[in-house]
Order: sequence, then C-alpha cells, then structure tokens
Amino acid sequence: MNHRRSWLLLSVSLCLPLARLSAQEQTAARTIAPADNLVVDGIPPIPAALAGEVRRYTESRGASLSGWHPVEREILISTRFGNTSQLHRVRMPGGARTQLTFFEEPVGGGTYERKTGKYIVFGRDVGGNEFNQLFRYDVANGAVTLLTDGGRSQNGGVRWNHAGDRIAYGSTRRNGADRDIWTMDPANPGSNRQLVQNSGGGWGVLDWSPDDKQLLVAQYISVNQSYLWLADAATGAMTRLTPETRDSVAWSGGQFATDGRGVYVTTDQGSEFRRLAYLDVASRRATPLTADIPWDVDDFDLSPDGKTIAFTANEAGQSKLYLFDTATRRHRAVANLPAGQVFGLVWHLRGRHLGFTVNSSRSTSDAYSLDAQTGEVTRWTESELGGLVATELSEPTLIKWRSFDGLEITGFVYRPPARFTGRRPVIINIHGGPEGQFTPGFVGRTNFYLNELGVAVIFPNVRGSTGYGKTFVKLDNGMKREDSVKDIGALFDWIAQQPDLDASKVMVTGGSYGGYMTLAVATLYNDRIACALDVVGPSNFVTFLQNTESYRRDLRRAEYGDERDPAMRAFLERTAPVNRAANIKKPLFVVQGGNDPRVPRTESEQMVARVKQNGGPVWYLMAKDEGHGFRKKGNVDFQFYATVMFVRRFLLGEPEVRALGS
Repeated sequence: MNHRRSWLLLSVSLCLPLARLSAQEQTAARTIAPADNLVVDGIPPIPAALAGEVRRYTESRGASLSGWHPVEREILISTRFGNTSQLHRVRMPGGARTQLTFFEEPVGGGTYERKTGKYIVFGRDVGGNEFNQLFRYDVANGAVTLLTDGGRSQNGGVRWNHAGDRIAYGSTRRNGADRDIWTMDPANPGSNRQLVQNSGGGWGVLDWSPDDKQLLVAQYISVNQSYLWLADAATGAMTRLTPETRDSVAWSGGQFATDGRGVYVTTDQGSEFRRLAYLDVASRRATPLTADIPWDVDDFDLSPDGKTIAFTANEAGQSKLYLFDTATRRHRAVANLPAGQVFGLVWHLRGRHLGFTVNSSRSTSDAYSLDAQTGEVTRWTESELGGLVATELSEPTLIKWRSFDGLEITGFVYRPPARFTGRRPVIINIHGGPEGQFTPGFVGRTNFYLNELGVAVIFPNVRGSTGYGKTFVKLDNGMKREDSVKDIGALFDWIAQQPDLDASKVMVTGGSYGGYMTLAVATLYNDRIACALDVVGPSNFVTFLQNTESYRRDLRRAEYGDERDPAMRAFLERTAPVNRAANIKKPLFVVQGGNDPRVPRTESEQMVARVKQNGGPVWYLMAKDEGHGFRKKGNVDFQFYATVMFVRRFLLGEPEVRALGS
C-alpha cells in the first residue's frame, strides 16, 4: 500500500468507528502497541502496515568472529537468530551456525580455553547496564558457571596465559571506579584474586610474556595519551615501560615477541599517525616498522610462531590488510580481499590461518580467514540481507568541504537511486566518540531512507575524529568544543551548493557524542534544519560528568574538560544544549536506554522537558531494558518504525497524526 494512503487511513480511523471501515482500511488502522518495557511520549500510533512495508530492511543479520578453536579448524562467532546476538560454533567454511548460548541478554563474544577447547569464557551484562560479568560455558554439557562477583562491577578484557590455565582481566569490583587487574583459573572460580590495584578506570591487560611471568598492561588516559606497564604475574609489582613525556603520546595494542625481549605495539610517538613499532624492553627504545604508511594502524595480531604480524591500516576510511615479516621487517598487502572494513584479527594457535571479520556497504559483517602460506581467502559465514538485494544498495562517495576556519573536513555521502529525481532531502548522521570515525560499511536499515524515500545520507567526520592524525583529533578538545559543531554549519553551505540536494530539507541525527552534536546543531542552526533525532546524547557536559559511571569520569574529563574548574564549568554551562533549548523550534525526537551507564537517562529527560516548553513537537522513546543504544531486535524495530514516521512527517512533510501519550 502507498504509504501516503496508509497515513490517511490512520487519520480517518481516529474519527470513525472501526466497523464503518473496509477490511483493508481496518488492517491499515491497526497499530503496533509499544511493549511494557518501552516508555513512549509524543509518538503517534504506529500503523501495523508499516512493519510489513519496512520488513526486508529489518531482517538482515551479521556475524562477527570471536575466535578459533585451539585444536580444530573451526570458529566461534557472535550472531543473532532471535531477539539478541548469541555465541555460535561453525565447524567448517559455510557450515551450520550452531547456537551455544541462549540468553535474553546479548552475548558479544567469547574465547576457547587454549589447550583442548573444553570450555569457553564469555561476558554478558543485564539490560545494557555494561556491568559485564564473566561466565564459563562447558562444551560437553552446555553448563554455564558465573566466574565473577555478579554485582555492579565491570569485568572484561580477558587475556589467556600461554599455559592455558589462567586468565587475566580488568575489574571495577573493588570500588566501582578503579579498574584493577585480576587473575583466575576459569576451571576453578575460587582461584580468582586481585593481582594489581590501580587508580583510574582506564587500565587493561594486553598480553602475557612467553614464560607467563609478566603481564603487559595498558593505562589509557585519553585518545592522545596512554602508557604501557609491566606487571609481575606473581607479585603484581608494576614497572613503567613507556616514558612520561611533555608531549602526549598514545600507545595501544601490545604483544610480546616470542623471545620476550620486546613488544610489538602501535604508537604515534614522533608521528601524526599510529604506526606499528617494536619496543625493546631493556632499552625502552621504540623502532617504527610502518613509517612508509601515512595512516593509522588500527589492529594487529602476532602469529604464534612470532614470524608474521597481520595488521590493518585505515587508509582514508578504508581497511587494508598487510602481513609483516618480523625477520626482514618488510610488509606486503594481502590481495583478493573483499572491499570494506576488516577487523578482529586473530591467528589460529597453529599459526597458518588468520581469522577476521569483513563488512562492506553491500554486505553485512561476516567471518573470513586467510591461509598465510597460499594467500587463499575463505568466507566462513554468509549472513542474510533479509530480502535486500546487494546490487541495489548504495555505495558511498568521499566528499570534502572547508569549515569556518579553512580547515578541510571530509565525510561520505550515500545517494538514493537515480529514479529519484530533483533535489533530494538529506539526513546528516554524526558518529559518536568523539574519538571515532565513520568508515564506509553496511548501513542496514538506513537503506530504507535511501531506496524507498529517496533521502541522501551524509556521514561527516568532523574535527576530533580519529583517522586523520593526532593534531586533528585534538581540535575539538575543551573550549574548542563548538568548533566541531561549526563544521556541520559549513556542511549546510556545501549541501546548498549541490544540484541534487535540498538544503531546505535536512535532518540531523547521531548517537552518543553524535547525539550531543545533534542537540548542539539544533540549538545553533535551528533555521537550517527541518528536524533532529538525538540518540543517547549528553545535553549538558556538567551534569553528564557528574552522573556518568565513576570508572569513566576522569577519562571523559580529559576530552570534554574538567567541570570542577570554574572557568571550564562556566564554558560548559554556557554552551550546553539544554541551556540553549529555547532556540529549538523544529521537531525533536530523543531516544534513550534506561540503564545507560555512559550517558544517564537524566540527560535526555532534562532535554525533553526543556524543549517541551517551546511548544513544538517533541517525541521521546525510552527502553527500560537497554543501555547505551538499543541491542534487542524488538526494541530496535520499534525505534525504527517511529523514526520512519518522524522522517516522513517532519523531513518529507507528510500528514500529522495524533501522538501516543499526548
């Protein structure tokens, strides 16, 4: 049915008895009731017909590689068959995805015990609260055993020792704020003990030394500043491995060489970009290994025999996979890979096969492997597109524009099919982070706006995004915060200059930090947008910093500024979207998870309450069983239905209907 007619029938049904409507009209008049876990305010009734209209855009699924079986050539993946992602075993390329875990809450990944694969260690939270607990899954009988405290602590970053009888991981259980290092034999949960007591929430284990006597530990301060330490695996005594310098330097990744005399890392020491490097333990001297690649090295993994490092470089938003020979210190690009994003590199313990996940604009995520000896690339899973046709999906184009200060900003635009003529409406979708980057890939449900509504979608990488050098990352820090918002102001100018885009019909949206950007753009550029959709975005960095979980607070202060400083607090209050909410005259939709530990729901609630005073349309959707964004399919679907209605009504100008909760 034409969507305009379905809206008309719904409007009529609000005034006429159902019995006076035809069977077809009665079907169109039925609505999708929100489940009890959803709080809905201001959102119109959702026609049941809408679910059928968008169904093929809601049924795709992806598979991400979690790891290899230690003995067999089989893999562990995370994918969704029902409402949530769970762990599955795949015994051969193209083989059946055998589900292992069956929880109401998502299971993001897991790792096999390193010797025989008799059990799997995995993590799971409740309702998106991110208080991740560790569990053991016994392969023989499917029994699941809780390994950690089961309370309001965050546990994760599991690293196995080489003997295969211990794991090391980070935990906030001591006080909820500081992330300590713990060790345990998962076969004996009673062996769990605190090894290192830390101060701060940015600590994590990277690797065990070849003799299992030391741990390589990372201390994250900010995206621009981090350190590496060595911890004695018996006593917990810590030794700094990287120097504290005046200039901020980032160290990430980290794996011991097989002789234990050095570690392989990525670092931006002496460079704008993160390069693969070898750090000598004795001299503390770092030697760059990929100086000829002027891009960030995003991910790497050292083969078990220590002879080869697989790594990916982020080349203008595209992933490129390389193999590095540790003896000759030369690298070569891997051929025959599908174009897209490559991530999650992991070698099989036998060392010949490299596993990874690939995602592209025309293919959702799937697990692949590379035979390092023959160069053969094998696809293990082929996840369903849910009725979508790959060749009909839009591929992105790189765009560039000059901001208010002359700085070049880039992004990617997905354009609708050629059958949509004339100037097209635009959705600007801003990534989170802010230390993030939009990289071209599968955009899922967004394809509905492109293929069915003829809306162009732009994903900008404003200043503060990673992937363009550490100077670029710092350009939005502290009191430079609104410079990134002005980058979107300049994007409006670019849109107005394009012959195929309609600058009078622009919606801005984003999640997390992208949600803050959405609210800030709505307050500064109200006259240049048609509407705005904020997903779990901070509305005031002062209240955000006061209420975010304590283990994150200092990490976020390094980016946004310390609200305890009077001058910074005054700046944050002055620029807070909630304190400028009177400027928002265009329709606003706010989406929030009730258990969000990062951006508490109070950030959304105070924004919604304030904008309602302006008298314009305000929609609010909150899921009681979600956290920092929706992960359960039922909730994601309802959010999508409501978003489609919001886009049709306020971006495309279709008829209005009565709101739920009004």
